[in-house]
Amino acid sequence: MFWVRLKSSAVLVVLALLLLLTGGSLLGAAAATLSVIAYRELMHACKVEKDGKAGLLEYVGYAGIFLYYLTMMLTKNFMWGAGCLVLLFLAQMGLYVFRFPRYHAEQVITSCFCALYPAVLFSYVYLTRELQYGAYLVWMIFISSWICDTCAYLAGMAFGKHKLAPVLSPKKSVEGAVGGVAGSALISALFAWIFLTPLTGTAGTAGAAALIGAAGAVISQIGDLAASAIKRNHDIKDYGKLIPGHGGIMDRFDSVLFTAPIIYYLSVAVLQVGH
Repeated sequence: MFWVRLKSSAVLVVLALLLLLTGGSLLGAAAATLSVIAYRELMHACKVEKDGKAGLLEYVGYAGIFLYYLTMMLTKNFMWGAGCLVLLFLAQMGLYVFRFPRYHAEQVITSCFCALYPAVLFSYVYLTRELQYGAYLVWMIFISSWICDTCAYLAGMAFGKHKLAPVLSPKKSVEGAVGGVAGSALISALFAWIFLTPLTGTAGTAGAAALIGAAGAVISQIGDLAASAIKRNHDIKDYGKLIPGHGGIMDRFDSVLFTAPIIYYLSVAVLQVGH
């Protein structure tokens, strides 16, 4: 299993390099594709369609996600894209009304959640890449999630004594969480010192990046636990089998989803970058 995970991780790193370095429409299309797959994984995990087959409710979700990304990429404006998500909600509510009692309120509410969760949060990877210095800032998302995860694991193995969430994830420790945040802050500062400081010409860029990386790392661990909680609620081990050794898209990108908007907004607020 270790070697399977390692090979999958290597492939993911190569794909991430290609997409993040290229950016633009290719990255937007990739984010949209990941959102659609994650939406399907969540719909299946939450058993929205009782027979397990995709129905009209799910197809409306696919259409809404597609329109959201298409509009946002064409306008470069999140608010216009968000309008498509409002239309998604209205369309699903329309199905609820006109196909009553085919769908229950719980199904409609869950379907909206399953669409908004990955679609909106994944889009912040694309939005961060579109920022000034976005070619570098976008890597902060993965430093704050994947580097945090690695550092938390190592710190937990070495020093872990106090359980972070004993019922939800017994192996995670407070010491590991602190180590993950510290590791993310350190790597973020180093990354910014090498790549961002020469561009901004500001001595405080590395310190600001450390704060952003630390904040992103805190939120990334909540994202990891949130995705685990959903799995626990529905008695499943993984969201899917798309990525050998890792599970589904939601299994691999659960922390990235939560980190992406934090990095975007803090980059705008603290580093004062714009589109």
